[in-house]
Amino acid sequence: MDIHTNMEKEAVPAMKKRIRMTVAYDGTNYHGWQQQNNGITIEEELNRHLSELLEEPIQVIGGSRTDAGVHAMGNVAVFDTRSRMPARKVSYALNQKLPKDIRVQKSEEVPADWHPRHCESRKTYEYRIYRAEFPMPVKRLYSYFTYHALDVRRMREAAAYLEGEHDFKSFCQTGAQVESTVRTIYSLWVEEQGADLVIRVCGNGFLYNMVRIIAGTLIEVGQGKREPESMPEILAAGKRSAAGPTAPAHGLMLIKYEWLD
Repeated sequence: MDIHTNMEKEAVPAMKKRIRMTVAYDGTNYHGWQQQNNGITIEEELNRHLSELLEEPIQVIGGSRTDAGVHAMGNVAVFDTRSRMPARKVSYALNQKLPKDIRVQKSEEVPADWHPRHCESRKTYEYRIYRAEFPMPVKRLYSYFTYHALDVRRMREAAAYLEGEHDFKSFCQTGAQVESTVRTIYSLWVEEQGADLVIRVCGNGFLYNMVRIIAGTLIEVGQGKREPESMPEILAAGKRSAAGPTAPAHGLMLIKYEWLD
């Protein structure tokens, strides 16, 4: 065999492959998912450590651009690489480099055209509220504290009006750049778990601050500041000022990201 031909074969770079990761993180110390100039983000940490690990520039694409302070048990991200490292081993190797408040739960190879924002999917978020006379220190980073009584029955009545396909412009932060503000909520439930009150919402996608604005509005309903029957009127208004306040970020967690391959 010609030695030069053999060397040429060995020099051929590996084919690109796309790897999908399921990423969990405590968002307390981060300025959200998306990379920016004013603080450290989840995306930035993943890009930096993946680039070091695989010895090539890596740019991940996230499924949900969670806000500063928001947590996740299962956000999704993909990236392309020429590395020969098996996809399933990336999670093990990367977790040795990442800070302790970010962990990859799973890594797997997917088709080259699979994109987390261009596939049929559903996301489930939970907004957690801690109700007591005084705050509980161990809950302060993961739930919103209130000493006000909340009428859960009224909150559930209001939540039912938001299920289905609607224009959620009133529940979107002003200035968001989106083609459409129509979204579908498959389920919206308010559940009591002892002193905790959990607002769980599942939908095909969410606008900027949408879940937190829904939570803030339902809290006002629970406090008696709004009627459950006012939800259709808020939707019809089509303006941010019609809905309630944006609930604090630390009470929100992305629980699950599901897709239909």
